[in-house]
Amino acid sequence: MAGIAFDLPTDVELEESVPRGHAARLEQTLLQARALIESTVSLHRRRPATVSGVTHMDAEVTAETLERLVRGARRSVNVALTGSVGFMEAVLRRLVQVPSGVTVRVLCNPAALEVAPARLRSLPAVRVLRHELCGIVVVDGTAAFLRLGTEGSADDRAAVVTDRAAVSTLQLLYAGAWSRGRRLVDHPEPSPRLRSELTRRILEQLRSGRTDATAACALQVSLRTYRRHVAEIMRELDASSRFQAGVRAVELGLLHETR
Repeated sequence: MAGIAFDLPTDVELEESVPRGHAARLEQTLLQARALIESTVSLHRRRPATVSGVTHMDAEVTAETLERLVRGARRSVNVALTGSVGFMEAVLRRLVQVPSGVTVRVLCNPAALEVAPARLRSLPAVRVLRHELCGIVVVDGTAAFLRLGTEGSADDRAAVVTDRAAVSTLQLLYAGAWSRGRRLVDHPEPSPRLRSELTRRILEQLRSGRTDATAACALQVSLRTYRRHVAEIMRELDASSRFQAGVRAVELGLLHETR
């Protein structure tokens, strides 16, 4: 990777260089870049030493290293959160230590928003996107902190990346994801009703494409009751169609995205 050269995007370029209208073309580039990072992480997981600007660390030194990177920021701290409670707690606790004048951006997926909604809503620049990034913190475009554990595991191992090409790739990945994210202030907080088990089951029926009669029978409710629930759910989601209701349910983390 040392032979690859990238120009690090500035903070302004990070915000403006990837317009939303280019999302389709950007998607392929992001997938290629993500594959590059995943292959790099996979390679260095098997090597105990520091190689090509990737340093591995155990859980006990993770917090100290993260704090040092964040405190040393001069221009920007860009964060991607995926819902890992331990990683989120470590990152959010240290964001308050970012020096004055440093731009902080936090990109979270619905799972992360569900873990710490109040703390995320207190931050100035947060966007929501069902992204595929691992937990990362990119500081000044020169260093990156990566969570290596798989989602849902208790593995808190991490790596610090200082290789210019690798950090540039992570910065590009983040820029693309950030450009497609929805501002948290525009992202409604689901009501308790929308988080109920009945609502989830109804949304699953809608996504499956079953007829109202079949869905009502499966849920053991009358057809009239089923349709009333559907109308109420669509109203709370501010959806004009059942398809739109499904899309918004995924955005809010009420349904898992199908692949």
